[in-house]
Amino acid sequence: MKFEIFAKEPKTKARAGEISTDHGKIQTPIFMPVGTVGSVKGVNQKDLIEDVKAQIILGNTYHLYLRPGMETMKMAGGLHQFISWDRPILTDSGGYQVFSLAENRKLKEEGAYFRSHIDGSKHIFTPENIVDVQRIIGADIIMAFDECTPYPCDYDYAKKSMQLTHRWLERGLKRFDGTEPLYGHNQTFFPIVQGSVFRDLRTESAKTIASKERDGYAIGGLSVGEPIEDMYDMIEVVNEVLPEDKPRYLMGVGTPVNILEAISRGIDMFDCVMPTRNGRNGMLFTKEGIINIKNVKWKNDFSAIEENGASFVDTKFSKAYLRHLVNSGEILGAQIASLHNLSFYLWLVNEARQKIIEGTFHKWKHGMVQKLSVRL
Repeated sequence: MKFEIFAKEPKTKARAGEISTDHGKIQTPIFMPVGTVGSVKGVNQKDLIEDVKAQIILGNTYHLYLRPGMETMKMAGGLHQFISWDRPILTDSGGYQVFSLAENRKLKEEGAYFRSHIDGSKHIFTPENIVDVQRIIGADIIMAFDECTPYPCDYDYAKKSMQLTHRWLERGLKRFDGTEPLYGHNQTFFPIVQGSVFRDLRTESAKTIASKERDGYAIGGLSVGEPIEDMYDMIEVVNEVLPEDKPRYLMGVGTPVNILEAISRGIDMFDCVMPTRNGRNGMLFTKEGIINIKNVKWKNDFSAIEENGASFVDTKFSKAYLRHLVNSGEILGAQIASLHNLSFYLWLVNEARQKIIEGTFHKWKHGMVQKLSVRL
């Protein structure tokens, strides 16, 4: 994997770049639609390419490990072949999912013991077998196995958790460096910075992670309930340490405003379920603000979702029609809303990229943040 920076915005830390993988190039900043089980909910691959213009999607190791399972995945020739997707894929290691199973998991030095949320069966994830599983999945970018520290937590817990993540990283790196990809394309391995909301721990973790000299780095353990200003503060702390010439991936974030604020602080890659999850529940993101399409005010509004008369999707459905579909529980309503939101997110990061190249990102971002915070 290669990363090249084309432009930096002088008033912020924002940068425009390009990641090159064996499955294609990714222009940064980039948002990655979440395809947890090999499917971006409500959106097929053709629409992801043609309407959303997705350059890379995300899969999740925990869910794919349980279903369809690694035997099927290997027989299929990896996730790219299994889901008919010829562009880059990133896989989350499953650390966050195991963390979220608080009542059904136990962390030990060797790894994380847990019970499947599907059938209660017992499993263990270790730094080594997580690499093996991601080799079988075949993603272009794979993640180290970490513990996602909960919020709130005390300093001692956060420190011990971070140290465990670092020890697991050493084992994961050894397994990754000692094995080869299975399907003829290269894979790269991102370590993950942890440390909760404590500045010294985040600094220590970032220094440890940076010392591994990898192709890119992830920032985990944020957007888990902490105050938004703490998240922004931790991004700044970490990015002061991580090398400037490598991509930085902020995991699981976030709202359009979060993304713009993080770009201004030097983040290159994002993923979040918000565009599809919120879309299915009737929340639409637009250039002028947020729409709750279920509200009665849209009942007889026959304009397109975007106030300027043009939706991000080719089919110019009206607000009134979309409200009718969503309130009627029609699957098409969830599909249109998800497609619109994903298209908006990809538009947003691409527009940010263009503004960075033009040198006008700072001014543009200020105006966009004001608009995107408005509820229409």
